[in-house]
Amino acid sequence: MKKLFIKGGKKLHGSVVIAGAKNAALPLMVASILTDEKLTLLNVPHVSDISTMANLLANLGIKIQLDGAHKEGGNQGRVMIFDAKEISNPVAPYDLVCKMRASILILGPLLARFGKAKVSLPGGCAIGTRPVDLHLKAMEKLGAKIELVSGYVEASVDGRLKGAEINFEKVSVGATQSTMMAASLAEGETVLNNAACEPEIVDLAKCLNAMGAKVTGAGTSRVVIQGVEKLHAANHKIVADRIEAGTYAIAAGITGGCLNLIGVELKLFGGFKEELEKAGLKLTQISENEVEVKRVSEEIQAVSISTHPFPGFPTDMQAQFMSLMTLSNGVSTIEETIFENRFMHVMELVRMGANIESHGNIAIVKGVKKLTGAEVMATDLRASVSMVLAALVADGETIINRLYHLERGYERLAEKLVACGADIKILY
Repeated sequence: MKKLFIKGGKKLHGSVVIAGAKNAALPLMVASILTDEKLTLLNVPHVSDISTMANLLANLGIKIQLDGAHKEGGNQGRVMIFDAKEISNPVAPYDLVCKMRASILILGPLLARFGKAKVSLPGGCAIGTRPVDLHLKAMEKLGAKIELVSGYVEASVDGRLKGAEINFEKVSVGATQSTMMAASLAEGETVLNNAACEPEIVDLAKCLNAMGAKVTGAGTSRVVIQGVEKLHAANHKIVADRIEAGTYAIAAGITGGCLNLIGVELKLFGGFKEELEKAGLKLTQISENEVEVKRVSEEIQAVSISTHPFPGFPTDMQAQFMSLMTLSNGVSTIEETIFENRFMHVMELVRMGANIESHGNIAIVKGVKKLTGAEVMATDLRASVSMVLAALVADGETIINRLYHLERGYERLAEKLVACGADIKILY
């Protein structure tokens, strides 16, 4: 099993190309189900979750072509072409779905285009229950019949799905995405109230509209979809990954270095830019497609945060920010309001010398003068990268086990960090 070996103490300097957003790419890949024409996605990140989704879509019968790298504005990323003209098997089996929660996204598009779907209940990072009931209730509102049989969701509809007004009881990115896609081919108008507002939602709406859908209001809590009979071919460039960008911003700050993040704009940091600046980082748009990040305060400043749906502080940045706070000159409070089990990195950071006490969904972080390298265990995607950040600045050597968690969502992480001066090796 692969591990990361990191010697800390190196200030990072250089440039990092930010990949396309994994959390945007996954639903965009699924959107290919909605049309019998080709969907071409540019700037697809090279991470294992993309491979998992590609395998799931191929199992349905979708033909997928990988067309090398695409360069635009200094950024590059893979190009993937999806051809869902003939879907021979509208079933998503457990052995594929269990690897990733986002697999549930295929339910709505399969229902909308083919009138039936059979999808295993999903798996993924163990950071909370993340129930799929919001997805199922939305499909029922659109006229689908839903049954749970032997661990599978079996869904069907007579004719087309019917537009409806759907009031989400809680904000859910996944449920918003799957319902937007399903409603694009429904008969009549669908209104989503209390919809998620993340940039990945806006990116999906742009792609759907390029395919001929009629989606308005994306990026607000009220999204309106006018159903159409058919969607067509389109090309779409995936938005840059704001979580990857934020992670490298913290890498610059925690090591006291300076990184240029290529392929991003300052607006991508909405939801956590202010907190980074309060901690002592400076973010500057130095060109249309590049942001410079460096620490301008001698010490990292203590900043308390509470995670919330966009435009609040993202839960996917919580673990990384906690690593930054372990070396602050005061006491900070980290409150996790999205997932009930997202402090699994706390004990691993404590092993490295951090002073953290967790009480339910609140962690109290008392800054220390230094961290010390140790052998630690990655428990989920964002927890694992928080340990990388801590290891970059820790005295001595750190070994991070279960590297596969990192590979789910970070493209060539070790390679990018080494290019900026980090001392990292991958052990096999």
